[in-house]
Amino acid sequence: MRTLSRMQRGLETLYRVDTGVTVEDFMIDESVRELVAPIRRPREQLLVCEDDGEMALALFIDPAVLHNLAQHDPGRRLGEHNFGDFVLAIEGVSHFIYAIWCAQSQRPVTQIELELQAEVDKYITCLLATDPEPNQSEALRHRLFVDPDFEPDLDGDERDRYRAANDNAARYAAWLESTFLAPRRIPEMLAELRRFYRQGLAGKLATIACAA
Repeated sequence: MRTLSRMQRGLETLYRVDTGVTVEDFMIDESVRELVAPIRRPREQLLVCEDDGEMALALFIDPAVLHNLAQHDPGRRLGEHNFGDFVLAIEGVSHFIYAIWCAQSQRPVTQIELELQAEVDKYITCLLATDPEPNQSEALRHRLFVDPDFEPDLDGDERDRYRAANDNAARYAAWLESTFLAPRRIPEMLAELRRFYRQGLAGKLATIACAA
């Protein structure tokens, strides 16, 4: 669980947001998720319920993922032994923070916006956890965005949504690499990421369209 707290602090610090809550307080196990009876049961899942203007949410992450990250702390070393679980956990924490931040900002958020931001968060978190160099970025982009493995139980609309989020994040990451990483303009890249974070879906897609 401490790994998830560090992920939350890292993302909130990066984007200069403060949800005022702790992700551990919203974690549920498989037995609780079964009470909700979601249609799909992936290894990472943010469950959201909105009623009369009130939002309730819970985050499920496969216990095997949490165990591996506890045994192989990505803060010490990120490698083949923990990379997949690290990015899955980042995705969950990203969804959690962004959903709460949007709710606190009284702005709607769509599933594709959540997925797009999570894809960007996976890229930039892994990059900053290693070495923010163009060569490292290129390898990371290839690993995250080229021929991604989607869950086999996704329906057509869900698969299209994940594909769109992946493709747009790939273009945005490539633009960040060429515009900011290559000339070593890291502070400007961080400012751009914060600006992007605060845009709605239309603004994000417009940014990516102009950058591509």
